[in-house]
Amino acid sequence: MSAMPARLAEIVDEFAAAPRDVVLEMLLEYADVIPPLPPGDREGMEQVPECQTAFFLRARVTPEKTVETLFDCPPEAPTTRAFAGILAEGLAGASADEVLAVPDDLYQRMGLAQAISPLRVRGGTAILARLKRQVREQLG
Repeated sequence: MSAMPARLAEIVDEFAAAPRDVVLEMLLEYADVIPPLPPGDREGMEQVPECQTAFFLRARVTPEKTVETLFDCPPEAPTTRAFAGILAEGLAGASADEVLAVPDDLYQRMGLAQAISPLRVRGGTAILARLKRQVREQLG
């Protein structure tokens, strides 16, 4: 049984330990992690309808069984971008098994349910669920 990637576990711990009133600020810092997607690069990306904005993602399992993530999210949706930023940074270089070991209630564990609306938490949870499903499908 794999554990989630160490970097992601660190991020979760940082958030869980933070005072409630700074959690949102901390979250929004991750909105800048996602590089803008080259135009026309949405090919093969899956939309996440649970997000309130147009959000697309793709997980690619490499021959070495590590996972590359690609996210596309408009700048005017900083919370959703931040969810993706946390995954992009936390899962960088992670193996497929580590990605699948990420708990589905990741954002609740970070204490975000108290800081942002349930609708947004649901969007973040859906992003993670789809990412994991894509990884599972590629592992066959």
